[in-house]
Amino acid sequence: MTVRRVATNGIELSVLEEGEGPLVVLVHGFPELGYSWRHQVPALVAAGYRVAVPDMRGYGRSDVPPGPEGYDALTLGRDLTGYLDDVGEESAIFVGHDWGANVVWLLAAGQPERVRAVAGLSVPFTPPTRSVPTEVFRHRIGEDFYMLWFQEPGVAEPVLEADVRRTLSTSEVWGADWASREGEDVRRPRWMTEDDLAVYVEAFERTGFAGGLSYYRNLDRNAELTRDWTDRKVTQPAFFLTGSRDPVALFMPAQGMDGWVTDLRASVVLDGAGHWVQQERPDEVNAALLGWLREVAPV
Repeated sequence: MTVRRVATNGIELSVLEEGEGPLVVLVHGFPELGYSWRHQVPALVAAGYRVAVPDMRGYGRSDVPPGPEGYDALTLGRDLTGYLDDVGEESAIFVGHDWGANVVWLLAAGQPERVRAVAGLSVPFTPPTRSVPTEVFRHRIGEDFYMLWFQEPGVAEPVLEADVRRTLSTSEVWGADWASREGEDVRRPRWMTEDDLAVYVEAFERTGFAGGLSYYRNLDRNAELTRDWTDRKVTQPAFFLTGSRDPVALFMPAQGMDGWVTDLRASVVLDGAGHWVQQERPDEVNAALLGWLREVAPV
């Protein structure tokens, strides 16, 4: 197993690399790290795949550019294609979770020649829209929606960073109401060991949350950048997996992919699973993911 820093798109990413075979790039979300794929890496390597797992920009040991300007989804996609250039690969299979899913779906639509196949966990492909996402959330969900609380720089950061263990352990939704409650009885998620949690706490105590929050601060910018993508569908072999208890489905239903993801080989719902699905239910995720991988990139 090798972890190295890779110069790409004007920054450096810390990337874990292991295995031989067709290249699979695993892309994490918020508030996570490449470490969130720790259960998938050995399974994919054992099955004959070459795996690359970056800490995305703004996270972990990768660069954390200041300000939200450098965190739109297309820039993040160029970070990933820059990695392909570094290792001499024209294309790869991309698997993303949470924000990572959004990045790889848009990469598949925008630069299809670089994406051999694409999988999204928890977050489905979102078709282009002329609406302003933050305005839609205000109208449909309300001002206290956590993505809106994240918008103003300097508001969420001090709250999330005041007690990183609480932030990463809470079962509540981050927001102003959560921030106002003191003495919350937080417990380590049952699918995390103390050592796992320590990895995350150390990383976010060191970097803070501004990098990850900058992804949310580009919601409207991402919509603007893809507004004219009315003829750009995801045509590669695709896969989607979520948990039946994942709240993302309440405002981003998988049915939105109909007609836009034209070669969806499987759409899997794990009963009783929540949002952090690849950590919570790794064996089932690995089995489903490998079933799809063996179909689209047999080894």
